[in-house]
Amino acid sequence: MSVYLDYNASAPIDQRVLDEMILAYQNKSGNADSRTHSFGENARSAVEKARKQVASLLGVSSNEVFFTSGATESNNIALQGLKEYAEKTGKKHIITTSIEHKAVLETAKYMELNGYQVDFVDPNESGRVSVESVLDKVREDTLLVSVMHVNNETGVIQPVLELGEELQKRSILFHIDATQSCGKLVDEIRNLKYDMLSFSAHKLMGPQGVGALILKRKSYKRPPVKGIMYGGQQEQGIRPGTIPVALVVGCGKACEIAEQEYKDNEMHSLQIKQAILSVLEESGLKYQVNGKQDVCISSTLNIAIEGVSSEALMISSKQYCGVSNGSACTSSNYSPSYVLVAMGLDVSRIESSLRLSWGAKSDLNEIVDNLKKMLNVAKMMKN
Repeated sequence: MSVYLDYNASAPIDQRVLDEMILAYQNKSGNADSRTHSFGENARSAVEKARKQVASLLGVSSNEVFFTSGATESNNIALQGLKEYAEKTGKKHIITTSIEHKAVLETAKYMELNGYQVDFVDPNESGRVSVESVLDKVREDTLLVSVMHVNNETGVIQPVLELGEELQKRSILFHIDATQSCGKLVDEIRNLKYDMLSFSAHKLMGPQGVGALILKRKSYKRPPVKGIMYGGQQEQGIRPGTIPVALVVGCGKACEIAEQEYKDNEMHSLQIKQAILSVLEESGLKYQVNGKQDVCISSTLNIAIEGVSSEALMISSKQYCGVSNGSACTSSNYSPSYVLVAMGLDVSRIESSLRLSWGAKSDLNEIVDNLKKMLNVAKMMKN
């Protein structure tokens, strides 16, 4: 049986989360914004409990948590929701990186077509952008800097801690896409300085289709973000539409579990990474690790196996390992990883690269056994 090693695309739902969601589907049938009966009150109570669970994990106030359909929508709101403010202030310059998730990259490009100027900062071969390369782009009319916390392809942790400190001094809005770090780098996230933060529940073993946008308050005022869709006043107008109570309950429960277990999960993930590297060493195959490992999350490894096409290997060994060679949002049409291209890696290395990602429920022995089988297939492909 194949072992799942694509948690960065979507993690399997935790049974405890699913159990809470089933109870919500069975017992919370009301609309959370219906205020005239107990069914609405019960639904609203469940939503507010989840909001507090999210807030507790991230170390924010519950009134700073806004539920969305996931990080893609949150990212769009964070960027496009600043249009009115940008028009008023004349600030139409955005800084981001060339290795962001498409939800940020494509939104930034759309805004570029609509009169904004956007600087896309490249990382170096380590997979990390430097603080200086971002700050060097700052101008008087800079509206926003948007940088992901952890890259979804390499697992490399970006210097958002340092950037937050510097951008706060300059009074520039800062958005962090924390999709791959939420529930994992818990202590670091709680100490970050930012204005907006996005995440999706399904990356931390919650349900697909729900996430949140955090809008931090300063002097009792939240960032000047407006909703980008029209409808009701749900989520204070930031995200109109009926709140999906069971999904939100699942998001909250996933955050509660992550807060309780993230330290143990980190140790487990690190053991798996060390085991994978040992198997690679023992295989005799020549390989390279993409991304500097001393600034890499413990649950991700991006490797290039010399002389082996990653696309061919994935197809030939899918009965052993479910892995990927890039972001799930671009996987339907194969093209070289834009993240690895931005890092300046050569074409042959990029075409040989695989991303392995795992989580709290991954079985170490199962991974080791199946990975060995996959690497045996890789050896045959080289002969």
